Amino acid sequence: MSAAASAAAGPGSHGTGAGAGAGAGAASGARATAGRVLLAAFAAATAADLVSLLAAWYPGHVLFKPLLMPLLIAYAVTCRAPRLLLAALAFGWGGDLALLFDAEPAFLVGMGSFAAGHVCYLVLFGRGRTQPALAAGYAAALLGTVGLLWGDLPADLRIPVACYSLLLTAMACRAGVFGLRAGIGGALFLLSDSLIASGVADWPQLPRPDFWIMATYAAAQYLLTTGALAATGQAYGRAAAPADDGRMRTDP
Repeated sequence: MSAAASAAAGPGSHGTGAGAGAGAGAASGARATAGRVLLAAFAAATAADLVSLLAAWYPGHVLFKPLLMPLLIAYAVTCRAPRLLLAALAFGWGGDLALLFDAEPAFLVGMGSFAAGHVCYLVLFGRGRTQPALAAGYAAALLGTVGLLWGDLPADLRIPVACYSLLLTAMACRAGVFGLRAGIGGALFLLSDSLIASGVADWPQLPRPDFWIMATYAAAQYLLTTGALAATGQAYGRAAAPADDGRMRTDP
């Protein structure tokens, strides 16, 4: 191309580039706004669910609990979340729905759905190094909790609960590779499910036990989600680094 042609094409090409940049900026701003609205909706639905539990208004729990994970998933989508994170939250939603039914088959289905979510989290966390002291602490907690619960659990639930507890503890232990926020989320998930297990074992419960279970669970999923988004570079205002292991979505 001649210098004259280049000069003639220059202004137009710069204008096209500026327009594309402005369009991308507007799209990013729209996603950020949508994300803030969805996160606020998640917080509102969580608060409504917890108030319903405190008031012993079960229809409110049935109404609001199923909204939590879809809202968190939608928020994560606006952040271009890794597919494995979306899958983990979707399996959490399946577990939420199953546990609305007070029957042993539903409990097993819910536990299986949550277990699949923990597998997604574990794969997402990758192979980062876990502190030996932390791993030892979680191992001791697993052995102690299962050992104490074992004799009080229904006989047909002992093996499933023990296997699930192993997977849950592994997820909670590995969550720390994504930072303190995700690590706290993993610990709260472990606490929430331990409260459920103590109820299944017919141990003495805190007042309004479902309130504490849902409060720790909702906080756990929120912290795991936002911790994972920050660690994978998908939070707003952060560029995602290229990845070749399928754990990160970097497509526009």
